Amino acid sequence: MNMNRLIIGISGASGSLLGIELLKALRLNKEWETHLIVSPSAEITLLSETAYTVDETKALADVVYDFKDIAAAVSSGSFKTAGMVVAPCSMKTLAGIASGYSDNLLLRSADVILKERRKLVLAVRESPLSVIHIKNMLFAAQAGAIILPPMLTYYSKPENILEMTRHVVGKILDQFQIDNDLVSRWREERKDHVK
Repeated sequence: MNMNRLIIGISGASGSLLGIELLKALRLNKEWETHLIVSPSAEITLLSETAYTVDETKALADVVYDFKDIAAAVSSGSFKTAGMVVAPCSMKTLAGIASGYSDNLLLRSADVILKERRKLVLAVRESPLSVIHIKNMLFAAQAGAIILPPMLTYYSKPENILEMTRHVVGKILDQFQIDNDLVSRWREERKDHVK
């Protein structure tokens, strides 16, 4: 049994670089095994937003599943994992998770994580948010999910999008107590803070 398995879902929301950078960070950590599910919409978004191909993205994972394979290993609670991250998480995917509508492997895997009381982190991406989006985030959080929107961090004084993205990835890794140096820790190295 390997409790250091982590399922990574990449949905069609803007921000596919989040999933890519998460896979890259975990690839450097030999204690963790990544199990990837990429939605068809994510494949389109990935090609329009990044310099990565779908095959290059999938090659970053240890195991890759077909989005439609509802009988894959990760669809069962008997498949032991530390949890799952959906980064980015579209509002459509959020709605499916919040309502238990598991008509594909990404949604089924998230459903399993919740029913098994494992950690599910959703990097939800949308702006502005409608009342429906907010209610779905509430329903998912009440079911046990952690809502971790990729918010900008100004105190770290990021110089580019990649730095901002890696900061969010570091916060995701923190949720699983995975050591990383991607997060600029608030006041940890500053000498000018108030004591």
